[in-house]
Amino acid sequence: MQKAIDCWINVDMGDQADTDYLIRVKEDYLKGGDDFFRSFEPEELLPEMDRLGIERAIVTMSVDRPSEHALRFVDKAPERFSLGLGVDPGRMMKGLWEMEAIARNHPTVCAKVVPFSTDVPPSDATYYPLYTKCVELDLPLTINTGLPGPPVAGECQNPIHLDRICVRFPELKLCMAHGADPWWGVATRLMIKYKNLHLMTSAYAPKHFPPELLHFMNTRGKDKVIFASDHPALDWERCVNEARALDLREGVLEKFMYDNAKRFFWGERKPRYGELAEI
Repeated sequence: MQKAIDCWINVDMGDQADTDYLIRVKEDYLKGGDDFFRSFEPEELLPEMDRLGIERAIVTMSVDRPSEHALRFVDKAPERFSLGLGVDPGRMMKGLWEMEAIARNHPTVCAKVVPFSTDVPPSDATYYPLYTKCVELDLPLTINTGLPGPPVAGECQNPIHLDRICVRFPELKLCMAHGADPWWGVATRLMIKYKNLHLMTSAYAPKHFPPELLHFMNTRGKDKVIFASDHPALDWERCVNEARALDLREGVLEKFMYDNAKRFFWGERKPRYGELAEI
């Protein structure tokens, strides 16, 4: 059984308000099951991870609403769970200081930003302090791309907005999240162009991967695409089994489900604060 790392899970959906847009995502878009609005405990998920061959998982938590529920996971089993910190770039330095404080005190492997939540594209200057801070901390950043499931404007998540960002912040470890539908061609071309840009398949069932993504994974993108589920929005077992059934060339499945994530999110980090003072 090919082991896996899941780079996007949610453990406190039951603590979230059942907003209309989340209900629409569950019912109309993802066809979510009964666990969609559930919160979980580490003791529930660890046996499931063992059964499915999931070695590690990234737990989502917002920095402006720190969740004691989510922190229990990384405090109880830091070798299995790490934080992905959701950041609102519009909160500017206050949000970044909160992010840095959490990252210094809890196992953290990335920051996360969701452009559709503010309808501001990631090419906007309000994001630049976040990019700078992530470079300074050598902290990977995920940015949602592709049309979002909620019935909101989605042009802000066109991957082309990352073109200038990759030029201006070549040191930024950047990963597109939630796929890139319907702009797969743009996403793959950008990944070919920029060494620091990757893509994770969170919230996108593997059996629905488009042929052009599979071709990219089998060729020039074997080191670029990273497995993730968005559990419980998408069922863990479904995502893992569908991923293992993909028509991939020898060695590609290992990279997709495990190696790429371990290198990108858990690779050696070299924070750069104070670097200029040493010159």
